[in-house]
Amino acid sequence: MEKQKILIVHNYYQKPGGEDTVVKNEKRLLEEHGHEVELYTRNNNELKKLSGIRKLLFPLLIVFNCRTYWEIRKLIKEKRIDIVHVHNTLSLISPSVYYATKNCRVPVVQTIHNFRLLCPGAVFYREGHICEDCLKHGLGCAVKNRCYRRSRVQTLACVINTKIHRMTGIYRYLNYICLTEFTRNKLLCLKGIDSEKVYIKPNFTYGCRKREQIEDYYIFVGRIEEIKGAEMLVEAFKTMPCRKLKMVGSGELDGKIADRLKTEGIDNIEMVGYRSGEIVRELIERARGLIMCSQCYETFGMVIVEAYSVGTPAIVGDIGNMRELVEPGKTGERFTYNLPESLVEAIDRFEAGDMESYRRNAYDFYRNNLSPEVNYRELMMIYKTVK
Repeated sequence: MEKQKILIVHNYYQKPGGEDTVVKNEKRLLEEHGHEVELYTRNNNELKKLSGIRKLLFPLLIVFNCRTYWEIRKLIKEKRIDIVHVHNTLSLISPSVYYATKNCRVPVVQTIHNFRLLCPGAVFYREGHICEDCLKHGLGCAVKNRCYRRSRVQTLACVINTKIHRMTGIYRYLNYICLTEFTRNKLLCLKGIDSEKVYIKPNFTYGCRKREQIEDYYIFVGRIEEIKGAEMLVEAFKTMPCRKLKMVGSGELDGKIADRLKTEGIDNIEMVGYRSGEIVRELIERARGLIMCSQCYETFGMVIVEAYSVGTPAIVGDIGNMRELVEPGKTGERFTYNLPESLVEAIDRFEAGDMESYRRNAYDFYRNNLSPEVNYRELMMIYKTVK
């Protein structure tokens, strides 16, 4: 029997992100196929309205939010939910959603959008380099290095939260959707996780290939920050004055990079700033190629999916999950993620290739692996399997 009634659970961060797009897309996909979908959400903007006493109690809410627990239970019973699909629980929803689901004896699926179950900082990145200390030596490393928001107190709260729920064994109750094999292998480092309850299903996007005129520029879309490789990207294009780059997004390095472009006379790089989704899609569609140069593993890279959906190939760092989405010589190229000279070489290889072949292969990869219909079949297979 198909699980027709689905409850999607998601905690929005204060700043919008790719997870929000995934939630929106999956809800739409399920409804288009006739499922009854309920959406339970909280928003971390609520934290700004907390009173003094409630702020003091906030660390306890991260561990277990009674309001969430009772509201989820009520929804499951009143709507006769067949399956609960969780995306994000930090901070206000908390792991209490898992206990509510278990109490109601309804299967729960958790999509792994980051590495927070293994790393309090969620990205395996610290002080300019990849770090897996918590995986190798324990979560105490995160407290020592203030890995969550550069605060030892807030990091300690995250560590205590994770340890408590590891001890209760609730993580063993969950079913997991990992976006790539790389993430699945990392998750299975968590003691007690049953490999048969960990599935792989990538994200998807709605899109169709258009036949727009390709313009002579490359595009970067993301936060203008160190972890996204913004400075490394500028360093690479500085040595390629004949190649144009559009940097779409905003972040803490906006001013620094703008000053550098002006001071050093780098005129082949344009800082576009933040733009809305449809404008970004049009910019990606007209670009020669997308460049993703994150200095961390990333969990997936929705921007690559969006690029492929309009037939734009990708040039990405040969690391973590990014590498699984790009086949060199076909859908794009790879480079050593932290070396500007390696990115330059990858662009040279890309320019020497058949542009139309790259674009055709990118769109075919989207159609065969990342399209709504393919994703729906994979999601239904998971829903029918979990217990």
